[in-house]
Amino acid sequence: MTQRLPPSLTPLDTALAALLRGVAPVTPVELPLADAAGCIATGMPSLPASPPRDIAAVDGWALRANDLVGASSYSPLSLAELPVWVEVGDVMPEGCDCVLDAGAVEVSGPLALVLAEGLPGQGVARRGSDIAENAPAAVAGCPVGAAALLLARVAGVDKLSVRRPRLRIVNVPGATATTHMIAGFARAMGLDVSAHEAGSRDARSIAEALDVSSCDLLLTIGGSGVGRTDAAIAALVQRGAQLAHGLALQPGRTAAAGWLGKVPVAALPGSPAQALAVWLALVLPLVDRLSARQPRRAVTLPLAHKIASNVGVAEIALLVEEQKTWMPLAVGEWPLQAIARADAWLLIPASHEGFAAGEPADAYLMRE
Repeated sequence: MTQRLPPSLTPLDTALAALLRGVAPVTPVELPLADAAGCIATGMPSLPASPPRDIAAVDGWALRANDLVGASSYSPLSLAELPVWVEVGDVMPEGCDCVLDAGAVEVSGPLALVLAEGLPGQGVARRGSDIAENAPAAVAGCPVGAAALLLARVAGVDKLSVRRPRLRIVNVPGATATTHMIAGFARAMGLDVSAHEAGSRDARSIAEALDVSSCDLLLTIGGSGVGRTDAAIAALVQRGAQLAHGLALQPGRTAAAGWLGKVPVAALPGSPAQALAVWLALVLPLVDRLSARQPRRAVTLPLAHKIASNVGVAEIALLVEEQKTWMPLAVGEWPLQAIARADAWLLIPASHEGFAAGEPADAYLMRE
């Protein structure tokens, strides 16, 4: 069955520019480490050096390397006093700069013989070797990942300053699976997601769920077409939204974008493929602006096969990496199995006829 479309289609670039024009980054907040994961870091506090002092990196005997020159099993060095035994993590004794293995020192009562030389720093973790003094926990404008959380925990920091946009999702009955997918992507990016179910598919019920008093971005999912039971657009207009309904984007033509008061809003179709395409092409740039994220980096590889595209409509191709090339999986129309397999996505501008086989393509990873 052919899908009915809005009477006119707004170019993707035009819709995106209108959304971004009035958007500023949200105010930073301090969150516990577990809640900060995936959020975009702001100016990070300087971390203390770790370890704060020289410590033993192995179990053994703490000694001074210069005192051991010439020691060997053929020419043992007798010590005037017993060395100090240290274990991993112990602070190095004053004047000691190396740790010898247990077998390198023979102890008999009050006597100790050293059977090997040592090098300065051998078996020692120097002050600041794990974390340099005044190093940031994370780079401003970048997602807080596992490595940043590790540095913070090791340094004893329990909160990080991040930007965490608040996303409200209104699920129109019939689009539950798609809503879960979009909410999952959003949470993985560190957004503060609240999902709400409209009471039914009629405009009044949907409008009642369109509360923008405590969110930075509003999404509706489902009911964005022009079918007899599609009422998301009518509900948004009923609440006073200024919308461009119909995007020159494939998949995703029945989506809408605009403003509800001072909050940007996007109406995503209920189809998983169409909703995901709109999320990638329209919503992600908006989230990046709200988060003050540094520009995403594309991965450039040659195309294994030609991609043909229709001029006048922006299209998104799903790609999988094979033998250091991008192999096209789907263009314009996406089966669910292509979404599941895809490693990356490629936006083909409306003015572009596609790409030739072997041409380098700048694609963005589906999962960062």
